[in-house]
Amino acid sequence: MKSSRKITYVMAISAVTLISSLYIWFPFLGTRAAPMQHFGNVLAGVMVGPLWGLAVPLIVGSLRIGLGLGTLFAYPGGIPGVILVGLFYKLTGRFRDPRARFLCAFVEPVGTVLLGGTVSLLILFPFLPDLFPLSPSLSALLARGEYFLALLIFWSGWAASSVPGAIAGYLVLIALHKVMPQIFRRD
Repeated sequence: MKSSRKITYVMAISAVTLISSLYIWFPFLGTRAAPMQHFGNVLAGVMVGPLWGLAVPLIVGSLRIGLGLGTLFAYPGGIPGVILVGLFYKLTGRFRDPRARFLCAFVEPVGTVLLGGTVSLLILFPFLPDLFPLSPSLSALLARGEYFLALLIFWSGWAASSVPGAIAGYLVLIALHKVMPQIFRRD
């Protein structure tokens, strides 16, 4: 795929993700959960791959933060998901059936929740508490050394955001494949 087409896809996915994130979000334990960010990660990982796909969470996260609508959790919450989707699409992209091919969408929550959530809670928050603020209840759990319980609570919020986004991304990929299969050709 040509670079100009990848840039176009990145910008279009970023625009749709940003605009939809303005309307579809919910607060959860100090973060602003945006399921549509994960939707955009799925589309980007499949349509432009893991490296070009990195631009989508960076662009959308930066704009949401700049508009005062997001937190720095947007970066560790978005980047691992798009990388995993892109890598797994390289494996599942060989399948003929689009329902099987696009199952890579469901590794987005793995990257977001397990990788991004763990890094955010156990590495970023302790070293940069002013930049990554948590709710008082999670901060208290961490202060008492109850890391696993804090992780479970934190992961649940990120899963509540990333799982619906991954499902929406999967369904849109299947629909796009039906109406515009040419955009999935590798040329």
